[in-house]
Amino acid sequence: MAAGASRLFVSHLAGVAVFDPNGDQVGRVRDVVAMLRVGGRPPRVLGLVVEVVSRRRIFLPMTRVTGVESGQVITTGVVNMRRFEQRPTERLILGELLDRRVRLVATGEEVTVLDVAIQQLPARRDWEIDKIFVRKGKGGALRRKGETLTVEWSAVTGFSLEEHGQGAENLLATFEQLRPADLANVLHHLSPKRRAEVAAALDDDRLADVLEELPDDDQVEILGKLKEERAADVLEAMDPDDAADLLSELPEEEKERLLALMRPEDAADVRRLLSYEERTAGGLMTTDPIVLRPDATVADALARVRQQDLSPALAAQVYVCRPPDETPTGKYLGTVHFQRLLRDPPFTLVSSIVEADLPPLSPGTSLPAVTSYLAAYNMIAAPVVDESGSLLGAVTVDDVLDHLLPDDWRETEFHTEEAVRGQ
Repeated sequence: MAAGASRLFVSHLAGVAVFDPNGDQVGRVRDVVAMLRVGGRPPRVLGLVVEVVSRRRIFLPMTRVTGVESGQVITTGVVNMRRFEQRPTERLILGELLDRRVRLVATGEEVTVLDVAIQQLPARRDWEIDKIFVRKGKGGALRRKGETLTVEWSAVTGFSLEEHGQGAENLLATFEQLRPADLANVLHHLSPKRRAEVAAALDDDRLADVLEELPDDDQVEILGKLKEERAADVLEAMDPDDAADLLSELPEEEKERLLALMRPEDAADVRRLLSYEERTAGGLMTTDPIVLRPDATVADALARVRQQDLSPALAAQVYVCRPPDETPTGKYLGTVHFQRLLRDPPFTLVSSIVEADLPPLSPGTSLPAVTSYLAAYNMIAAPVVDESGSLLGAVTVDDVLDHLLPDDWRETEFHTEEAVRGQ
C-alpha cells in the first residue's frame, strides 16, 4: 500500500495470497502481528504471519511489504523461512483481538470488536493500527444486532487485559471458506484458550470435520473442554472410524461415559470399531460405505454417489449386498466402481454388473497387507467382510495413509516444496 493510501481492514487480509516481485506465490496471510504500546499510542504493526506451501508459518515484516492491492500482498522477495514464534509482547490481530469485549472511553459502554483497520504512516514504512470497528450491545453468537461504529484506537480500552469468555464468530467469519484441514491448522496455532473459544463457536458438523484433521493432543484437549452432551453430539457427527480413534485416546471411564451419551446406533458402530486392533482392516475401516441391494439400479447408485457429504474415496464405488443393507449387512456380493456406473444405462441392475473376482479383506488383515492390497489392485477403497460373508465396512486409502505416516505428521510441514518447484 502506498503512503497516504486509505486504511485496510485486517479481516480482508485473511487468506490473501502473498507474491514476490517475479509473480511467484510465497504463501497466504493467516494473521497480522502487532505490538501494544504504552501511553495509549496505537499499536505498531510488525508484520504478517504467512503460511507457505509446506504449511510452515513464517513471519513477514511489514518493511518487506511493498504493496497490498487487488486482493494480494507483494513482497520485496527476501523472505526468512524461519518458523514464526510469537513473543510475549506481540498480539495476533485476527486470533486475539477480534471478538474481544472492550469499553468505549467516553461512555464506559461495552462493545465487541468486529474488525481492526491498519494504515501505513505517511513518508515512512511503519504501519500501525488506525481504527477499530465495533458493535454495541451484549456479545454472543445469537446477538448480532446493535449499532456498529468505527472509532479511534484511543477511544476504547481493554485490549491489554486478559479476555475471559471471548467470542469467536468474527474470527471464524474471516476463515469461513477454509477447508477443514486448513481451519484445523489455524486452530492448532492458536492458544489453548482461544482454541476452546473457536471450537465452542463452530457448529457440530464443522467442528467434527475439523477435529478429524487435528493432531491427537489437540483433539483430546478440545473434546475435554466441551460439555459432555455436546462432545457426544460432535462424536456422532464424526466418521465412525475417526470417532473411535479419538475415543481410544481417552481414559476408559470417560470413553464409556461419552459412548453412553451417544445415539445407540452411532455408539454401536464405534464400539464395534474399538473392538478391533488399531492397525488392522477392522480398526481402519469406516462402517458407512455405500451399500445397495441387488435390485437397485445404476440410477439409484449414482444418486447415492452424488451425496455431498461423501468423501471421494467412499464415492468411488458401491458395495452390493443382500439385506440388511446397514453394516454388518447380509451376504456381500461384490463391488461396482464409479466408472462402470457411468458406462451403463440408468435402468441397469447393479447385480448384473457387480465385480466379484477380487477377494475382500478380513477384519484381522494387517496394515501392511491392506496397503499391499490397495497398491496391487489400484484401489482407493476396499471392502471388509467377516467369516459369515457380511460386509462390515470399507477401508479407504486416506485412513491407510493416516496410519502409515509418522504420528506427528499433522504437526509437521507438508513436504511439497520440491514437488511444486519441479512443476
